[in-house]
Amino acid sequence: MSTDDREVAMEPSPIAPAAIARTSPQSIAMMRRRRLLRGIGRQALLQALCIFVAITVLFPIVYVIGVALDPRNIARPDGLNLIPPNPSFDAFSRAIAKPSPNNISFLTLAFNSLKLAVATSLVSVAFGVSAAYAFSRLKFKLRSFLMIAVLAVLMLPAVATIAPLFVLLNGIRVGDFVLRNSIPGVALALISGALPFAIWNLKGYLDTIPKDLEEAAAIDGCTRNQAFIHVILPLAMPALAVTAFLGFVAGWTDFYFSWMFLDHPQDFTLTMALYAMVGQYASTTPWNVLSAFAILVSLPVSVVYLFFQRWIIGGLAIGGVKG
Repeated sequence: MSTDDREVAMEPSPIAPAAIARTSPQSIAMMRRRRLLRGIGRQALLQALCIFVAITVLFPIVYVIGVALDPRNIARPDGLNLIPPNPSFDAFSRAIAKPSPNNISFLTLAFNSLKLAVATSLVSVAFGVSAAYAFSRLKFKLRSFLMIAVLAVLMLPAVATIAPLFVLLNGIRVGDFVLRNSIPGVALALISGALPFAIWNLKGYLDTIPKDLEEAAAIDGCTRNQAFIHVILPLAMPALAVTAFLGFVAGWTDFYFSWMFLDHPQDFTLTMALYAMVGQYASTTPWNVLSAFAILVSLPVSVVYLFFQRWIIGGLAIGGVKG
């Protein structure tokens, strides 16, 4: 390189002052301030959205609780009174004392709903996990076809199955006993809808459990059934808890099958009694009693959720990992 070339190379670049200006402390501080303001604005927008969603979700609950504690026997709400004057639990005692125009107690209604909920939950999980394990681990003919059939049944709305189930269960009679007009008949109808979901949900989770664990158990001397009971079921507890909880909710809150199938008041459920309050007896039922009864109906579901919360939180989205 010649001397002239070295002198040209040593001369400062004409863009160097601009680059220095762009990276000056004042520019850096301004850029940080803009980023901070942009981050604060984004965070404020997200917080406002979360507050709006929380208010939308919590307002109906707070309003129903406020109406239930209102001691006035008003036929219609007279405003958005979230904090009623002189709140009282008298409406809850009245709802428990006479929950229905029929001669049936609150405990009988609750016990009938509990039988439906427990039967739907336990039977759907027991048969569902067995079928899901077979679909997940075993290779047999028509396996894909049967899984598509399960999905097709799952896509049917519950209302579409009322008529065929009514005819089917009504044809099963033993003397004066009609399966359709009984708690076990309604439970079978509910299980027919909960079982496809249980199979699909549990099968998706069992696919995520490594088969190496069962092979290791087999090396230790476990049979397939022992590996299923002692290895697979403990690992699948989150999915089992979610499926059991959703089955319990389906049985506890069922109205369609109970209303269409049951004729005897001694077999009625809480949801049927709640509907009676807003049906032909709506004009004679105060809103505080209706709200108190609605809270009493929804309270057991909240208690069951709190009991299964440990597993439900970790298992709500795990059933759809693989299909």
